[in-house]
Amino acid sequence: MRANGGKVLPVTNEFSGPAGQETPIRAGGRVVALISGAGSTMAAVLRAQQDEAYGARIVAVVADNTGAGGLELAREQGIATAVVSPRDFASRDEWNVALARTVASFGPDLVLSAGFMRILGDGFLSRFGGRTVNTHPALLPAFPGAHGVRDALDYGVKVTGCTLHVVDEGMDTGPIIDQRVVRVEDDDDESSLHDRIKATERELLVEWVPRLAVSGFAVDGRRVR
Repeated sequence: MRANGGKVLPVTNEFSGPAGQETPIRAGGRVVALISGAGSTMAAVLRAQQDEAYGARIVAVVADNTGAGGLELAREQGIATAVVSPRDFASRDEWNVALARTVASFGPDLVLSAGFMRILGDGFLSRFGGRTVNTHPALLPAFPGAHGVRDALDYGVKVTGCTLHVVDEGMDTGPIIDQRVVRVEDDDDESSLHDRIKATERELLVEWVPRLAVSGFAVDGRRVR
């Protein structure tokens, strides 16, 4: 793993807890963002946290590749960054454990998967299960996976939207926190529809990140409270 110029980050065990069980997060407001690309979703939270009254703060950004554009965005704002690439590990399990160690070193109250294109396994979720959230560009459980926008269009739905959910070991299968509806227009293509969904996703995240990270939440089966 590499962090800020190659330094190895310290490892803590502060946030251990079984995945899938009721796991309340402590109030505090520290957020670690996981990214794979430009970090446009994360950027909405970064803008919001310029207001001190916002409460929650992204304190670190962790990527799965060195080319993720969101890393530079974070560095420009003085936010710590790290890269934990699956290519550097012999197995997916080893990578999940290393990712968890790196994230834990920043002491987060909430982990935000913001365009992170990896399915997280037990090595990560055994420490952060119940405190990691993700947005998906469809109204789950409909149209999970990487092509949710295209699949919704192909099916001919009249409304789609976005979902904020807790991350589990499945693909977009975790308990749902909130959803927002986006109407499908007659002249929509995948790009135009996705743009409107992304705008709604950002609004959803900006609203919910401080509520989850500062006030805390718990997962009890399929219910989030």
